[in-house]
Amino acid sequence: MCTVSFVRVHDAVIITSNRDEHIQRENAAAPGFHQLQNKKFIFPKDARAGGTWFAAGDNGVIAVLLNGAFKKHTVTPPYRKSRGLILLEIIEADEPLGFFKTISLDNIEPFTIVLHQPGLLHELRWDGNDKHEKALDIANNYIWSSSTLYTDQVIEYRKNLFDRFIHSADGITAATVHDFHASNNGDAENGFVISRQTGMKTFSITQAVVQNNAVNFSHADLLQGKRYSETMLINHTAIKI
Repeated sequence: MCTVSFVRVHDAVIITSNRDEHIQRENAAAPGFHQLQNKKFIFPKDARAGGTWFAAGDNGVIAVLLNGAFKKHTVTPPYRKSRGLILLEIIEADEPLGFFKTISLDNIEPFTIVLHQPGLLHELRWDGNDKHEKALDIANNYIWSSSTLYTDQVIEYRKNLFDRFIHSADGITAATVHDFHASNNGDAENGFVISRQTGMKTFSITQAVVQNNAVNFSHADLLQGKRYSETMLINHTAIKI
């Protein structure tokens, strides 16, 4: 939930996320299938609030959460609801984008959500006062870094590393994107896999690949050294844009 990339390779969409948390936070439950509003989803479940930072549906909708919006904010708990639960409410809606526009986010901590729908990509932000929605070109490649963990300078540095990877890689695949997310460039503070003196650490890398009418979902638990993978067929009758 602190580094997210979107990569388009021919007929495949590759969405990858690194989850950075404090080592005192409970580890999430392994990814599993869940039925929400008559739709099938797969996601790892946060042990604290029951939400998630990465969910994929059998309608081809994928939503990924990052902490913070445009800049680092002051944390003022208690909040009304976990951002991970807000993500589930958005992704299970028949029209996720429309739901985001109408949902009340009062007393919800700022966040960014990368929302993929078949043929569409949006960046949704809540800064604590206002919502911001931005349509993105689904033919391009993007990377996001959480504003709560990385300065503007570091965010730009990480983007430059990503751009260099995209333009220099000899054949981009889901595996090479995963390897990119698993690197830290010798920088435990601001690399893609962090291990900071403050106790902030990269817990996991989660990836969804949409291709050939299916979502291939993988999750690498870096703390326990475990990997999970599932394939979910896309139900085209469930797709609503």
